[in-house]
Amino acid sequence: MPADLLEGLNPDQLAAVTAPGSALVLAGAGSGKTRVLTTRIAWLVQNAQVSPMGLLAVTFTNKAAKEMLTRLSAMLPINTRGMWVGTFHGLCNRLLRAHHRDAGLPQLFQILDSADQLSAIKRLMKALNVDTDKYEPRKLQHFINMNKEAGLRADKVEAWDPYTRRLTELFGEYDGQCHREGVVDFAELLLRSYELLSRNALLREHYQTRFRHILVDEFQDTSKLQYAWLQLLAGPDTTLFAVGDDDQSIYAFRGADVGNMGVFMRDLGIEAPIKLTQNYRSHSTILDAANAVISRNENRLGKDLWTDAGVGEQIRHYQANDDREEAGFVVEAIRELYREGLGYSDIAILYRSNAQSRAIEHALFTAGLPYRVYGGQRFFERAEIKHALAYMRLIANPEDDNALLRVVNFPTRGVGARTLELLDAAARQGGMPLWQAACAGGGKNKGLAGFVTLIEAMRAEASDLPLPEVAEIVVERSGLLAHYRAEKEGESRIENLNELTNAALAFAQESDDHSLTAFLAHAALEAGDHEAGASADAVQLMTVHAAKGLEFHTVFITGLEEGLFPHENALSEVDGLEEERRLMYVALTRARRRLFISHAQMRMLHGQPRYGLPSRFLEEIPAALVHSLNRRPAAPAYAAPAARSPGVQPPQPSRNLPHKIGARVSHARYGEGVVSGYQGQGTEAEIRIAFPKVGDKWFLLDYVKLTAC
Repeated sequence: MPADLLEGLNPDQLAAVTAPGSALVLAGAGSGKTRVLTTRIAWLVQNAQVSPMGLLAVTFTNKAAKEMLTRLSAMLPINTRGMWVGTFHGLCNRLLRAHHRDAGLPQLFQILDSADQLSAIKRLMKALNVDTDKYEPRKLQHFINMNKEAGLRADKVEAWDPYTRRLTELFGEYDGQCHREGVVDFAELLLRSYELLSRNALLREHYQTRFRHILVDEFQDTSKLQYAWLQLLAGPDTTLFAVGDDDQSIYAFRGADVGNMGVFMRDLGIEAPIKLTQNYRSHSTILDAANAVISRNENRLGKDLWTDAGVGEQIRHYQANDDREEAGFVVEAIRELYREGLGYSDIAILYRSNAQSRAIEHALFTAGLPYRVYGGQRFFERAEIKHALAYMRLIANPEDDNALLRVVNFPTRGVGARTLELLDAAARQGGMPLWQAACAGGGKNKGLAGFVTLIEAMRAEASDLPLPEVAEIVVERSGLLAHYRAEKEGESRIENLNELTNAALAFAQESDDHSLTAFLAHAALEAGDHEAGASADAVQLMTVHAAKGLEFHTVFITGLEEGLFPHENALSEVDGLEEERRLMYVALTRARRRLFISHAQMRMLHGQPRYGLPSRFLEEIPAALVHSLNRRPAAPAYAAPAARSPGVQPPQPSRNLPHKIGARVSHARYGEGVVSGYQGQGTEAEIRIAFPKVGDKWFLLDYVKLTAC
């Protein structure tokens, strides 16, 4: 074995790489996780313990799998082409292709992506004459995937009411349609593979004998079904080697179960994980802040990161008056960093939700600084925003054919391809825009007639209203909000639509021309080809979720306010706050050398000013680690009533809070809930409580009776 294979590993890394049996490696951020995992594989092969074909390595992205194979090729003189290294879905696809007959699939079965699956569901519902208003296709898609990911077929789903029973019946019909057509969706790949191994003992024993070592990356992100699939592949003589970090488990909404780490240890009789705590990324000030925040979580295996890279600079904290000032501060700080010699691509701006990027993008665009939205689209290029803008374009000019074609059947209203073909033919024959043709003959199609009526009603209502209120009307009346509320992961799109009102308000405040036409021109310009290319030197903008696995010299964490980060939706969920804290831990540990954290006393919400408390995460960072860039008074205790006129701020409240935001309280009628916000002052002061069963409720502080839990 070459001496340099293990050279340079620290003691904990060496213990992990050479572990004699099954092991759980608790790998902290920046601790060399990928190196350990790859070196472990090379060490097993080089040590003659196993052939390359006797290994199974599971990653969560194709990019990670390719990187692992590239590193292995550089470490060992082996052909990695036939190795079983890939994602869960990729490996399941490989297994099913090899045993398609046993799996009950045609040899050339096709895989449906999310859009293809939704189309198949719509086709099924049309064939069965299902009322799509009552049984929305996207809800059925979510229902099917949720149950498959839980390992359930339609005949195993417990349906306690008529609505769920009907969804279950449609689930069964959908499975039958997929079987007849020889197609599988993404969730089916894993479930079908699991079922194949469960019922076929000979096949299961074959792979258990073949795979003497199974290695799993990002184990904290595995679901219950994924872990069960791994258990089927592991025979009595198989060594399981799992690498993960419970402090970076941030994908519960995708089915990730951080509890798998503890179950793994119990199942395999592992007394303690091997902890990789030496960080090779950040200065100790940043790590100390991250350690302090994450230590507040109760359900964790426990570790503290450390480094020998030095103390480094204090974390810089900025408190802005509002979100526009916060964005302006970030821009000026970036300019100064660039003057000091730091490249734009060494800088990342992180935020909790996509909608926050709008104000930051606008500030960067106005300042002429290059930027790129990582893992997503810029604000005015997002599909839901382009849909809303198309409605606004029709209000400004109903003869805009492109705008009409974009939204005439979105959300769906029964305007199919044949109707549009006839409409286009009528427009061409009469030498008129599509809108005129629709008005002339739209009555022949109920959906088209309804669309014409909708646009005319919105035009009439919006004619004398300020620009921000026009945006509100479009978002609500168009049906876009209702459409995205029915989506499994529509929350981000709803936040973006609500942010459009703020974009309209900001434009009205900054421009001499407050017209809808001028705003649409502004949106088109900001959505133009101004974004830096993937290889250009540009500031990186991204959500904290998208930042996982990345690192930057300098990081800005923006929007650190209660209700935003931590997100108000998480405060009413079981373990929601702990996951939000893990998100903050991920955000902090993206920075190598310099870290800025900021919040705003007032942030625009639905075009109205809303005051909030600084995030609890700010208080959880030791004060000695932070340098304040301003000395303003603390943020107001709760939000004052919204002012309708731009630039006019309501008076500041002065009374003390009876309960902290995030505190659990009990109400006589609605039961236990979580305090999620305040507004108003004096006798009009209100408290908002998030109740698990009935949602958010507002109460006057002077009259409501709440008991602390």
